[in-house]
Amino acid sequence: QVQLVESGGGLVQPGGSLRLSCAASGFTLDYYAIGWFRQAPGKEREGVSCISSSDGSTYYADSVKGRFTISRDNAKNTVYLQMNSLKPEDTAVYYCATGGSSCSGGMDYWGKGTLVTVSS
Repeated sequence: QVQLVESGGGLVQPGGSLRLSCAASGFTLDYYAIGWFRQAPGKEREGVSCISSSDGSTYYADSVKGRFTISRDNAKNTVYLQMNSLKPEDTAVYYCATGGSSCSGGMDYWGKGTLVTVSS
């Protein structure tokens, strides 16, 4: 059974950092791209970042470039999202998802999300 579980969310002050984890089970992460998405209250879900399976290429939304870093540890079957210089507008539920080897494909499997709140 394919399962993705996010963790690491919480309350942080503006300018602070958090590291989110996406732990995969039921499949081998090596062959899959993993994307991070977020949904803020009253807004549509948006893509934040993605890491491909083949060459580890990474992609970022313009709003997080230079502040967020995605990485993967295939030995731990886990993908991370390091978030620095957090802003109040980063407040959202963050989800990880996968669906194939490419970041350009659709996402078929989703975690339940972890809440990130950036506030003083």
